[in-house]
Amino acid sequence: MSDVAAKEVRFAVNEKAGAVSGLLKLPKDATTLIVLAHGAGAGMRHKFMEEIAAKLAGHSIATLRYQFPYMEKRTKRPDSEAVLTDTVRAAIGAAKKIAGDLPLFAGGKSMGGRMTSLAAAKAPLDGVRGLIFFGFPLHAAGKPGAERGNHLAEISLPLLFLQGSRDALADLKLLRPLCRRLGQRAELFVVDGGDHSFHMLKSAKRSDDEVLNAVVEKAVGWMRKNA
Repeated sequence: MSDVAAKEVRFAVNEKAGAVSGLLKLPKDATTLIVLAHGAGAGMRHKFMEEIAAKLAGHSIATLRYQFPYMEKRTKRPDSEAVLTDTVRAAIGAAKKIAGDLPLFAGGKSMGGRMTSLAAAKAPLDGVRGLIFFGFPLHAAGKPGAERGNHLAEISLPLLFLQGSRDALADLKLLRPLCRRLGQRAELFVVDGGDHSFHMLKSAKRSDDEVLNAVVEKAVGWMRKNA
């Protein structure tokens, strides 16, 4: 873990959505920067987002976490897909100004990762070298289906799926063949026993922290390979 302090930043999304805030964690020895979007029910300051950013900083990876407009306004209902994907693109634009020559990646937790991929499917994300999904939400809980992953075929970037084997939002019987169809650009890393947020059962021999370390180490190695 790293004790690098997070710096608050703000950037404009569009005229209708206005501006949103972000948290930049930039280690002095940063080799890469990843733009991270939060999940549907919790913002950029959620414990999961904090821990991921801290662990990445410990590996010399800078992070820019940011709020979607609805979360900035403290409302529960997510914005439209168009506003969410516009926010992804605006965050990446802000990150590019910060990153300088640092290789740039993007992704996020659950909905945030999916919105990043939807933005990439609509049009290339300027400067981004790959996408990382910390729990891709392939379907609603109890309603298995793979339609939410159809747009991934439109993306030419390398894709890393970090998934728990107990993830109620991504049946591996559906996600594995989807990744195979995407070919060599897609890699699936499964945490045996982890749920959608990589929480482990009390009976597991690995703690949540150990598992999160393994998830971050996989992400770091993958980014270095694709930088």
